[in-house]
Amino acid sequence: MAPSQHSAEAGPQAPWHTALRLGNLALLVLYPLAWWAPLARAGFLPFFGGDEISILSGIVTLAGTDLVLCAVVTLFAIVAPYGKTVALALHHRGLGGRGLLRVITLLGRLSMADIFLIALYVVMVKGVGIGHVDIAWGFYLFTALVLGSLGLGWATEREQAR
Repeated sequence: MAPSQHSAEAGPQAPWHTALRLGNLALLVLYPLAWWAPLARAGFLPFFGGDEISILSGIVTLAGTDLVLCAVVTLFAIVAPYGKTVALALHHRGLGGRGLLRVITLLGRLSMADIFLIALYVVMVKGVGIGHVDIAWGFYLFTALVLGSLGLGWATEREQAR
């Protein structure tokens, strides 16, 4: 009786669940691209050599100058968003239970903090007048991925509540 009841509940939700799974799997592929993509193009900046800054080039530069900030950016830009995406994929496969949803929510909040840090740095550089910074397509890609991930997490929580 329990398997047929589960099938009846899953029937109408199956296309929606499939869309959530596919969207999340796309994030697993797109996040590494976003890490390499240029976040900004800079004129003269004191910390970054070269004129294009990506998440990975920023982490490499920070590793040589400030290990604590390097660890924070690595956590927010790589570990949190990708960890959340992997955790959500596990949840979509029926692994982890409700405790995993709480972890997913926490990781989603941490990954959004990275976008705030990048935006804050751009505002600081523009305000100080040390150089110029132009936002590049990678910033928008990374922002879209983080927001998409938040949306997928939210939709998954709503689906779970049904």
